[in-house]
Amino acid sequence: MERDLFASEHDLFRAAFRRFVEDEIVPHHSTWERDGIVDRALFARAGSHGYLAMAAPTEHGGGGEPDFRFNVVVGEELQRAGVYGSGLGLALHNDVCLPYFLHFADEAQQARWLPGICAGSSITALAMTEPGAGSDVASLTTTAVRDGNDYVVNGSKTFITNGINADLIIVAVRTDTGDRHGGLSLLVLERGMEGLERGRNLDKVGLHAQDTAELFFRNVRVPNANRLGPEGAGFRSLMVNLAQERLSLAVAAVAGSRACLDATVAYVKERVAFGRPVASFQNTRFRLAELHTEVAMAQTFVDTCVRAHNARKLSPAEAAMAKWWTSELHGRAADLGVQLHGGYGYMTEYPIARAYADARVSRIYGGTTEIMKEIVGRDLGL
Repeated sequence: MERDLFASEHDLFRAAFRRFVEDEIVPHHSTWERDGIVDRALFARAGSHGYLAMAAPTEHGGGGEPDFRFNVVVGEELQRAGVYGSGLGLALHNDVCLPYFLHFADEAQQARWLPGICAGSSITALAMTEPGAGSDVASLTTTAVRDGNDYVVNGSKTFITNGINADLIIVAVRTDTGDRHGGLSLLVLERGMEGLERGRNLDKVGLHAQDTAELFFRNVRVPNANRLGPEGAGFRSLMVNLAQERLSLAVAAVAGSRACLDATVAYVKERVAFGRPVASFQNTRFRLAELHTEVAMAQTFVDTCVRAHNARKLSPAEAAMAKWWTSELHGRAADLGVQLHGGYGYMTEYPIARAYADARVSRIYGGTTEIMKEIVGRDLGL
């Protein structure tokens, strides 16, 4: 079945971005994995080539293309090359953080922040998760108390992607302790603000090239001019943007599943056991036939979601369905790949082993599988 999601401009963009990944990311990926962080210069190089903030207005240095299919190309190519751990910061920057600046920043804020975001000189992060509050955003406890024209922020966040590299951090804070949902607001904290402290670059099971940090706020004074949207509108703002975040993760999960499948098919054709290729055994054929079918079906649904999102018709429940199903599929694809690689599948020199470690978190971040099912269940009126 021919895939018809993309037009010629997307194919040209894909070819150019694939060269960028091969030239600018793949040669450095192992170094970044050892260091636990991507060189900041990657963002600047991506910005100079037009691979950041494609949806931002051209007057601020963006691509002027509010077409999510360009974002899809970026996510798919990073997975194809096996460097999503390096590129996850790019997806977060483009797919997750940028919409907050496009939808909720006023003209003055966009003029301040978007040029750096588009150029890659201002790396972005989103800080929601706290040590005691993950998927339950309404339970967060980081506070922002008004003091004249400033907010004074106290609290902490954890598991923050781009947390070490970030220059602009969108922080979900509680501005009204008496209102569970209506008491949340969004503030942009900037590198260098007194009292903004970065903790450990956390040691993760996978995605080793991507920095994930703890953040601490000790009486950080944040001007009112750094608030995104009205005070108390933070929860609604977060919910609006979560659909695109989850779709982005679904795109990556399907592409990652396809990469695992392709790597495993190639391996079993070459690997010989008992005098014959591993691919010639019925169990191998059947298992890979099942996975191939699941990946094809998942790709069709995700492509449908992308079209709906471009038409502003993607529902939170549909995004949740895409996210949980594809992330679970990604785990199965990586696990099967390791099994069919045998002992070599457990060696980190093989891409399937790294994919196995990287894939596990996709069932957790952006909302766990269990939370996604809750969203879908509520959409059923249950």
